[in-house]
This record gives sequence, structure tokens and C-alpha cells, in this order.
Amino acid sequence: MRSLVVVLTRPLLLALPAFLLCHCSTVTRDDIAMAGPAKTVRRQDAIAIAYTYSRLEWTPDQRHVQHGRDENGVLVHTPDASLSRHGFSNGWWKAGTVSRGMPYQWGGFDTPHEFVASIGRGEYAGDISTAEKRRLGDAATSKQACGIDCSGFVSRCWRLSRPCSTRELPAICDKLDQWADLKPGDILLNDRHVVLFAKHSSSRHSVLVYEAGPFPVWRVNAAEIPVAHLKQRGYQPWRYRGIRD
Repeated sequence: MRSLVVVLTRPLLLALPAFLLCHCSTVTRDDIAMAGPAKTVRRQDAIAIAYTYSRLEWTPDQRHVQHGRDENGVLVHTPDASLSRHGFSNGWWKAGTVSRGMPYQWGGFDTPHEFVASIGRGEYAGDISTAEKRRLGDAATSKQACGIDCSGFVSRCWRLSRPCSTRELPAICDKLDQWADLKPGDILLNDRHVVLFAKHSSSRHSVLVYEAGPFPVWRVNAAEIPVAHLKQRGYQPWRYRGIRD
């Protein structure tokens, strides 16, 4: 079983969509290993960390699949390709196939290095959000699974010392008056989900973001989302007080 953190180099960056090239510098595994908690974070570093989560490469095997209770009785559904057999959508990774992007895990707060180490120990690769987990909150976080959830992802990108939930994020942020005021490393937040803003599209009708979420699959993705879609779902722009240009 091969697990690794991809080392980003200039040729790889050139193969990516143009909006990523605007914000990402070269990131090595040592850079990420040293990017621990800090009182402030530069915008370019927040985006670089997000990019690294989206480009993480790892190879799962069958022991990383779980659809049932863990040893503590917590229900786990990993977002592997068999997820649809259990009544859920957007599963993606396959045993024996190289996968890209850290999988979503309810309550997860792993760094790329921690995730790779957990995979090496045979922990379950991710754990999707369900109605039961939203009802139970932290009690529904499996200690036998690894990955990251939406607010944990933003917390890591901002180099926070602990994961802040979507309910807690406003306490360390200021709401922006206008969507046009968004800068790289800011967030769009509603009552259930958060995404990290990277850039406005050229038309200004959509935004380019990173998120740990269910669409198009349960993992950290880079995505372009229409502004109207986000506004209809109650998203508002916020800025972390510790972010700097």
C-alpha cells in the first residue's frame, strides 16, 4: 500500500486551472509540516494550504472502507465507491486506486501528514455527514476515521490551534458588507457549511472556492459556484480577524 503527500512543483502547477495559478506558490511537504498554529496567516499561505489538501495523493485499500459502527459504536460511512449501496451519494475513492484530495470526515481536523499516517495505521478513510451526525454533533465523530470537515478545513487553512465549528467562526471574523470586498482566504458561511474564497470569476457571476464537502464528491475540492446559488442558500461573506495581506 502506497501513501504519499504530493510535492507541488512548477510543472504540476502549470497543468492546473488558471484561477489556481493566481494564488498558489510552490509547496513542499516540509512547508506543510512546519505550518502549525499561528496567531495570523497570510492570504497566500491560506490558499496554498487549501491547494495542498486538494492535491493530496494516497492509495486506499479495503481496510479503509467502513459502513457500520466503529468500536465505540459510532456509525461510519466512508465516501468510497460503494457508498451508494448504503443509501448515500457522492462516494468516490476505490481500493487499490490512487486517489487525490483529502476525504471529508465529520469532525475531522487532520493535516496532510496526519492523514497519511492514519491511513498507514489502517484507519477508515473519511466519514460523511448525515442527519444523525448533525443531530449528535461532536459525539458522532469517529476516532477510528481520518480526514477533515468543512470548518476543520478552514481552521487549518487559517492555522488555528483547534477546529472552529461553523457556529463558532463568526466570533473570530467580521462580516463583510459586500461580496465584492472578498479577498483570497476569506470565507462564505451559512448555518451548515463554509467554503474558502479564492477568487471572483471574470464575469463576477460566480466565485472560485475551496471546500471540504459533498459536491461533487466527499473530499476537499476546488470549485466554481454561482453567486446566486450561494445567496439563495444563505451564504454570507466573512473575514478572519487574523488574516493579513
